[in-house]
Amino acid sequence: MSDEEFCEEESVSNTSKKGDGNFRKARGEAKKGELDEQLKEYINEWRKQRAKEEEELKRLKEKQAKRKEIRAEQEKKLAQQKKEEEERLRKEEAEKKAKEAEEKRKRLEEAEKKRQEMMKAQKEKQTAAGPGKGGAKKADSGMGNVQDARREMTKTKEQREEEKKISLSIRIKPLELDGMDSDGLKAKASELWEVIVKLETEKYDLEERQKRQDYDLKELKERQRQQNKQKAIKLGLDPEALTGKYPPKIRMYSKYERRTDTRTYDDRRKLYEGGWDVLCAELLEKTWKEKMDDWTKRPKTKLPKWFGERPGKKAGEPESPDDEDEGPAEAPAGAEEEEEEEEEEEEEEE
Repeated sequence: MSDEEFCEEESVSNTSKKGDGNFRKARGEAKKGELDEQLKEYINEWRKQRAKEEEELKRLKEKQAKRKEIRAEQEKKLAQQKKEEEERLRKEEAEKKAKEAEEKRKRLEEAEKKRQEMMKAQKEKQTAAGPGKGGAKKADSGMGNVQDARREMTKTKEQREEEKKISLSIRIKPLELDGMDSDGLKAKASELWEVIVKLETEKYDLEERQKRQDYDLKELKERQRQQNKQKAIKLGLDPEALTGKYPPKIRMYSKYERRTDTRTYDDRRKLYEGGWDVLCAELLEKTWKEKMDDWTKRPKTKLPKWFGERPGKKAGEPESPDDEDEGPAEAPAGAEEEEEEEEEEEEEEE
């Protein structure tokens, strides 16, 4: 091949290579454009879907916020209604208590007024009766004091305090000193002095009445104590058994017999002395004595000598006499007779 032909072929190959490269490049750019278009479509679609989701989420959040507001308003209304109901119940309870206290106060005021009127009438009767009828009056007042003391003992501390306050509110009246001249003040002072004297007199009378009541209570307690002593003696108990705070335990002969056990402690203690324990101890003692007697009366035998030495003999012990050896040697005489009979039988068999 000549040089010209070679150059022509090389130029042709170079042009073909350049054409192939341009084609590939154009084809790659076309594919890239298609991919870009698809990617743009996907991105636009995703953005549309995302916008829809955001709108839906925003709508749900607004709906949730509205529900929270509605619920908060409802809870507020319920709390307000509950508070109003509790306030109403509290007011009703307070009104009820106030009404009961007012009724009780009025009742106690009426009772205090009646008591004062009764005491006033009683004092007038005492002053009108004179000293001649003092004995009967004293006896009657004693029984009245006992009844009044029992009535007062049944009242609680709160009742007594309340009655005291009401009584003081009735007795102690407010002083109206405004617009009084000297004569009015003197008259008021003399009136208060008379009230003080009257109250001191009532105080003395009440102290004496309390002393009489204490004496009556002491007398009643002593009388009750004596009655309990007599009752205990009739039941066969200790005289001081029924005078304590708690009654004594009732002892029965048994749970099947409804009879009171009047025996003393010593008598009841002796019931448990002896019995099967004593019998068992006596039987064991008797058996032990019998066995001991049999043991002491047993024949004392010794073992025969074995090669001139007693079995069980310890070193250093003295020799036993020969007469003691004869006893046990003669003892097995029956054994020798048995041996002779056995020999005779053997001979007969042969």
